[in-house]
Amino acid sequence: MQALFVDQLSTMDFSYLCPERGLVGETWLVDVTLWGELDAQGMVFDFGHVKKQIKAALDKLIDHRLLVPLGAAETVVDHQPGRLNVRFTTAKGLITCSAPTQAILLVNAPAITTQLLTPYLENNLIELLPDNVVRVELRLYPQAIAGAYYHYSHGLKKHAGDCQRIAHGHRSMIQVFVDEQRDQALEAWWAERWSDIYIATQEDLLESFTDRGTDYHRFGYTANQGEFEISLPRTLCYLIETDSTVELLASHMAQCLSEHRPGKSIRVVAFEGVNKGAIAMYTQRISS
Repeated sequence: MQALFVDQLSTMDFSYLCPERGLVGETWLVDVTLWGELDAQGMVFDFGHVKKQIKAALDKLIDHRLLVPLGAAETVVDHQPGRLNVRFTTAKGLITCSAPTQAILLVNAPAITTQLLTPYLENNLIELLPDNVVRVELRLYPQAIAGAYYHYSHGLKKHAGDCQRIAHGHRSMIQVFVDEQRDQALEAWWAERWSDIYIATQEDLLESFTDRGTDYHRFGYTANQGEFEISLPRTLCYLIETDSTVELLASHMAQCLSEHRPGKSIRVVAFEGVNKGAIAMYTQRISS
C-alpha cells in the first residue's frame, strides 16, 4: 500500500461555539494523505482531483460555517424545515443563532477541536473516493504566527457567496507600521481588543436588551441564502458603521490607531485568515 499527500491543500475559515470563549472565529490549514493501491495509471489518486474534489468537499463541509458541538451540555438545537435554531450557553452569556441549514454544521462531539473534528471529516471524505483509496488522513492545524493576531467572526450580507453567512470567522494576523516602522505594541493592543470578537454592522442591529443581568445585542439580515439572526452578549460585540469586509476593517483600524500616534503615518496590514488580506493607510491631521 502506498500514499499520496498534499500539504496545505486548503484553508478552512469558520466559527465555532465554546463554553468558555463564546463565539470563536478560526482558521485551520489542512494537510491530506491518501492511502491505497495504485490504479491503472499507477496512481493512488490524481493530484488534480485531490486539489479539486477533496478541497471542494472540505469547503462544503466546514468552510464559512458555524460549527456547533452537538454533544455539549450547553447546546440546544431546534430543527425547522431548511433552518436550524441554536441556543448555546457560555460563561459570558447566551448565544443564539438562527440560519439556513447550510450555514451551520452540527458536529456530534462535546467540543470543536482538531482532534474531534478530524475523524468526522475523514469519514465523510472516504465515501467520495474510488475503491482503491482505503484510508484518508487529515491534519488540521492553525498557522504559526510569531506576532499578534486575533479571532473574529462576522457576516457580509451583501456578499454573493458563503461570506454572507452571519457567523463565520477567521484567525488573523495584524501588522502596524508607524512612519513605516513596525509597532508591535499597537499590534498587541489591537489584537487584545479584538480577542474572540463578533464584528457587526450598525445597521444590522435589530435590538439591544438585558436578560438576567447580561446586556445583549441581536443582529439580523436577509441575504441571498435566506434570513439570518444572531444574539450575543454585548461584551462580545464590536459595532462599526460600515460592512465588515477586510478592506473596510483595515481602514477602520488604521483610523482608530492613528489616534494613538497623532501626526504619524499609520499603515495597517490586516489579514483575513492565511495569506490574504488588505492594507490601509491613514494620517491624522493635527489642527493648528
